[in-house]
Amino acid sequence: MFFSSNIFSRYFKQFDWTAILDDAVSKLISLLFLFILFYIAKKLLHVFVRRIISPSLKFSSTDIARQKTISRLIENVLNYALYFLLIYWILSILGLPVSSLLAGAGIAGVAIGMGAQGFLSDLVNGFFILLERQLDVGDSVRLTNGPINIAGTVVSVGIRTTQIRDADGSLHYIPNRNIMVVSNLSRGDMRVLIDIPINAQTDLDNIARVIEKVNQASLKDYPEILQEPDILGPQLEDNSQFVFRVSMMVQSGTQTKIYHSFYRLYHEALLKEGIDLPN
Repeated sequence: MFFSSNIFSRYFKQFDWTAILDDAVSKLISLLFLFILFYIAKKLLHVFVRRIISPSLKFSSTDIARQKTISRLIENVLNYALYFLLIYWILSILGLPVSSLLAGAGIAGVAIGMGAQGFLSDLVNGFFILLERQLDVGDSVRLTNGPINIAGTVVSVGIRTTQIRDADGSLHYIPNRNIMVVSNLSRGDMRVLIDIPINAQTDLDNIARVIEKVNQASLKDYPEILQEPDILGPQLEDNSQFVFRVSMMVQSGTQTKIYHSFYRLYHEALLKEGIDLPN
């Protein structure tokens, strides 16, 4: 027992605990200053993009949506660079040979070793999304990947992820490699199809007359409608339900408003004329 305690005593005495404690305190203080500096740099970066980059883009010939997209992208890239420097300096302060690791294993080898293969796919796909201008900040889009379907407004387009705000307010972060089909609902004029459920024995000429009357009375209040509505008439849905269809060409971004407004106007007018509609 005495022999064992003597071994441990000699083992611990060989360490200079004062130097170890001083070194630990020094590293903690250095890390603290580094995080403070990082916080300040991140705030300055945000101000730099908002006060300098964004106003300078207004002098270009690109539209507002494209300006917002480029501004968000620049901020995104600078943020990645800032986080890379933060990680590099943390490892350096802790005494890890970062330069030797990169030189010995190679940057590509380290990236693959860290599981960055998906990250590189995000960058490549994100590059082509931006290059081909498939979507911009503020666009109403539908992103599809097999059974996955996400629709909403584009909040941010980054080199790795795209952010979509859903109709219920949810914010979706989508890796760019998972974006297979982009359906942009904000490019050019949009078509609104209004299907009013009807009974099979309903007088179709009477329905058309009521709808035409509503159109003549209400179109002047909706400048978003670009041309006269097209009354297509009866249609048979997949569930064998008869509907009376009206088609409208409207400005992009207004299709939801027009659909709900005219569906309500048609429905109220038909009921007022005594036309029986299915429940």
